[in-house]
Amino acid sequence: MALKKQLCFIERINNIGIIKMIPFVDLSRQHFSLQKEIEAAIKKVIYKNSHFILGSEGKKFEQEFAEYCGKKYGIGVNSGTDALFLTLLALDVRKYDEVIVPANTAIPTVMAIRAVGAKPVLIDVKDNYLLDESKIEKIITSKTKVIMPVHLYGQSCAMDTIMAIAQKYNLKIVEDCCQAHGALYKSNKVPISDIGCFSFYPSKNLGALGDGGMIVTDDEALFHRLILLRNYGQENRYHAKIFGINSRLDELQAALLSIKLKHLDSFNAKRRNRAYLYHHLLSDLREIVLPGFNEEQVYHLYVIRTKKRDALMLYLKEKEIVTQIHYPIPIHMQEGFSSLGYTKGDFPNSEQFSSEILSLPMFPELTEKEIETVCIEIKNFLGNRFVNADEEK
Repeated sequence: MALKKQLCFIERINNIGIIKMIPFVDLSRQHFSLQKEIEAAIKKVIYKNSHFILGSEGKKFEQEFAEYCGKKYGIGVNSGTDALFLTLLALDVRKYDEVIVPANTAIPTVMAIRAVGAKPVLIDVKDNYLLDESKIEKIITSKTKVIMPVHLYGQSCAMDTIMAIAQKYNLKIVEDCCQAHGALYKSNKVPISDIGCFSFYPSKNLGALGDGGMIVTDDEALFHRLILLRNYGQENRYHAKIFGINSRLDELQAALLSIKLKHLDSFNAKRRNRAYLYHHLLSDLREIVLPGFNEEQVYHLYVIRTKKRDALMLYLKEKEIVTQIHYPIPIHMQEGFSSLGYTKGDFPNSEQFSSEILSLPMFPELTEKEIETVCIEIKNFLGNRFVNADEEK
């Protein structure tokens, strides 16, 4: 830092005051700010509509969210995992088919592939933790049916290249957008291809008060098939036209999500502001690799990398700063996926990153003082001290 900037930083630090505990995420702050809207929506569903499954609130939100994503159709389901699972079913992905998916991702993404009987074919990731598109063509076989790019941490994958490869080999693309509500790729919201799957797990950028998910698409035939699959395969009540399951987004969740969708762009802008502050305050630390700052990202997570990760995480815990690891064990090293036949060393980037990544507190209502406190303690841990936190207290 230049001297003037450093002095300004120290001046701000001296005005921070004592912060008891910094959570990784605090959902109560957002819900409290929307309390009147949420309560009105809940009362409407419970006392006015009294229709809790596949009613008007669900249809309304499906249309709103599809339009938000730039798609024609939305199909609400009960989780992001089911969104992926049902989409693969609808695309007739079955036993012996192969789905290309990154080795650094959440377990549910790969579980959805296994649930339809298909084989996840793993691919290593780049420095930004996203699927390495340059390796895709090397692992395509006659059994490959789908490429599943995961827009991890609120970033978007290199969709132009991925779509060109899919077209060349006549493959489908199913975008895992579960951490990327509102994320952009070259000024367009994800999903960029025909199909995107979202989760509304409470801590997501657009989160429900429980589980929830949605598929958005421009494919009318796929839309109609998914409508059947999510509701026991029923075209009409008690008339099952195809095999299906029970996976429906309920009316209370849809009503809440419809309210929060109106604020999503604002919430994402706040996430970007907080990411920028982290980036500004930590950019002079050589011991840490930062995710960088990009206006098209929505920063579901703010993930740094350091070889001192475990010690730093423990130190921050002692300072009552909550952090997490996304994800500590690559897919190919998970006991539950040992049957895939991969071994240690097959995906070096995913393996290295899993031992170095650390997710810092990140949510729209995180305060500047809290972020500055996190950064102070990281600097103190690394020996780049601007203030003695113990003396401050």
